[in-house]
Amino acid sequence: MWMSVKAIQKFIFAVAFFLLGTSSFAQELNLSELTQEALKNSPEIQASLTKIEAAKYRVPQATSLPDPMFMFGYQNEGFDRYTYGEEQGAQWMFSASQQFLFPGKRALKGEMVQRDVESMEAMHELLKLKTAARVKELYYDLFLAYKNIDLLNDKKNLFLKIEDLTLSRYAAGRAIQQEVLMAQTEKYMLLEKEEMFKQKIQSLEAMIRAAIGRDNATPLGRPDEPVQQLFYPDADEAVKTALSNSPEIKARNKIIEAADTKIRMAQKEYYPDFGINASYFNRSGDFMDMWSATATINIPLFFKTKQEPAVKEAKALHAQSKQELDAVKLMISAAIQDNLSMLRSSERLMDLYANGLIPKNTQDVDLALTDYTNGRTDLIVVISRLKTLLDYQILYWTQFVEREKAIARLQGITQGLASVPGGEKK
Repeated sequence: MWMSVKAIQKFIFAVAFFLLGTSSFAQELNLSELTQEALKNSPEIQASLTKIEAAKYRVPQATSLPDPMFMFGYQNEGFDRYTYGEEQGAQWMFSASQQFLFPGKRALKGEMVQRDVESMEAMHELLKLKTAARVKELYYDLFLAYKNIDLLNDKKNLFLKIEDLTLSRYAAGRAIQQEVLMAQTEKYMLLEKEEMFKQKIQSLEAMIRAAIGRDNATPLGRPDEPVQQLFYPDADEAVKTALSNSPEIKARNKIIEAADTKIRMAQKEYYPDFGINASYFNRSGDFMDMWSATATINIPLFFKTKQEPAVKEAKALHAQSKQELDAVKLMISAAIQDNLSMLRSSERLMDLYANGLIPKNTQDVDLALTDYTNGRTDLIVVISRLKTLLDYQILYWTQFVEREKAIARLQGITQGLASVPGGEKK
């Protein structure tokens, strides 16, 4: 009866593995399609497009003339009665006026706004690159979670075999009860780890849905097996490519151009604006109607406290924009160096795991199982070597994913131009 209970436990364990391991694996998730969906539907990208569209409407506003002014009124002589047509000064008055900016100011205002729009457009391209890189990173993390579940499932049979061996040795009086409990504990710890990975899958899917703008909670499915990409490893070339093509660099250059335009606009404020006014005075009776034309001009009398500080402010902002550009260049260079270092480190570790540690530990597991079957070693040795093998396999795929994520970030920084054409391999 005791053995039948154990057989039932094994059956339940196998069914649980099957249900947990295959519940969400039915459909496959394609990275290219996911990225395109993100670029099309991402709320951040849509908001950025709307912001650019709104900014474009500011260009004609900036170059327009101030609104003309129309005035009408009545002038009466005396307070005791309406004297229109009786007194010379009683009249209806109408006037229109228009202000004109000093030549060149309107064009400079329009240029400032246009540079802001161009800067937004460059930042929009940067946002698209960052969104694509973010989706790729989440995709690779999701793949890793599924891959870890695969690795746990691959070890299922070995742990079941260990349990069978332990039960056989215990029945024959060659193993203590503690070994049986140890084998069963390790078996159920696999279920615990798998459930943790299942929760991580749900969390990653939620983040992916947010990134691509998908509002339903339908499971995304299992990612396709990623293709290991070859990447051009020369740091100097990568930095040169990034500085030539980075949308952020282009945006900063547009900000500098806008700051330069603001300097010229501030200098233009030393020159006065002027206005033209035309008036008509309607009188009745024997009095002739009258008209007048006048011009007004502002005098920049307080330039020491107004125009001159404005020019200094514009020059300071121009210097700030240049310093921010230098900071962005250094940041891009550092990010490339950091990700290239991560990429190379991951490649070395993958080689170490694939060609050294994993084959060696596989042999150790096989040898330990044989020795334990023949009673030449303890159960803890078998379990320790099996857990070490599982750890190395998980670490291999972790480094694989870290490498691909580093490439995704590098492609985002260099605008995707650093991949070797046709350089893909399984």
